[in-house]
Amino acid sequence: MAVVKTALSDEARKVAADTLQGALVDLVDLALLAKQVHWNIVGPRFRSVHLQLDEVVSTARSYSDTVAERSAAIGVPPDGRAETVAKTSGVATVKDGWINDKDAVDILIAALAAIIERMRERIKATEQPDLVTQDIFLGLTAALEKHYWMFQAENVSV
Repeated sequence: MAVVKTALSDEARKVAADTLQGALVDLVDLALLAKQVHWNIVGPRFRSVHLQLDEVVSTARSYSDTVAERSAAIGVPPDGRAETVAKTSGVATVKDGWINDKDAVDILIAALAAIIERMRERIKATEQPDLVTQDIFLGLTAALEKHYWMFQAENVSV
């Protein structure tokens, strides 16, 4: 039973729904990963990386809400349950315990790179079927790429 109707065709709705669900899972997991690292980071760059991690969490949480609400708007219930995220996430897990600040930066660089790659695939997939969803993905990817750039700059020594 469809509670919410959409102007999208069934095929376009399926593409949008699948890409939105994948993005939601990535974002929920990114927020969890960044918080786990945030709570356990140690080292000389603790404060700056600690604060930078909160910015990633804020972006992930904000966009996860936007993505989930777009899914609902096209008549597909979003699924951000822990069980779903654990089963379907493409984000690598992080070890438990203390995390050196350099390792923390490396973890975020790898996670962001993986998510950005999938987001670019979603941008391509939604180009024809749903430009509204694609527009969300464009803004989201730009925000993730900004974080990616900033974490990479943390690892540069001139």
